[in-house]
Amino acid sequence: MNKPVLIETSARHVHVTRETLDILFGEGYELTPKKDLSQPGQFACEERIQVIGAKSSFPAVSILGPLRKADQVELSLTDARSIGVTAPVRESGDIEGSGGCKLVGPKGEVEIAQGVIAAKRHIHATPADAEKYGLKDKQIVKVKVEGNGRSLIFDDVVVRVSPNFSLAMHIDTDEANAATPVPGVMGEIITD
Repeated sequence: MNKPVLIETSARHVHVTRETLDILFGEGYELTPKKDLSQPGQFACEERIQVIGAKSSFPAVSILGPLRKADQVELSLTDARSIGVTAPVRESGDIEGSGGCKLVGPKGEVEIAQGVIAAKRHIHATPADAEKYGLKDKQIVKVKVEGNGRSLIFDDVVVRVSPNFSLAMHIDTDEANAATPVPGVMGEIITD
């Protein structure tokens, strides 16, 4: 492979603000890190909350830390349909005009008017990774995945470059199921 990239599956999860965490778990509550994620400073938490849509809900969705400036719920499109919420395909942080839902914790609940998205498939890269591979921030590439009789090429993969990242591609559970990747699977970035 000329431009290999680790492919990781990002399951449904929630990012919350300080204000929302205080409502859901009590004022001054602090998140409890469960495990570090591949992106530096990011972690899965012990805390789980209920995400409620118009048709159904998920009773125990993981919160990822650290706290954010805006609440964001990341679901696959299958997840969104199953609970009856709108989840446009967006880059993380691009929540303007996205779907809403209710978040319920042990101490309270919050109705968010927007913030539900299906995360656009993306590659995190450091500036050094980007230079090595000839990539630019916001560039759209393809990624080829070989495996188990279901090889495919993901198109419309956005490259995100930051010194705070670690090289990895993130896809949601629908996309992972289509390619049947296993932990540690590598893809090849195609820029032509």
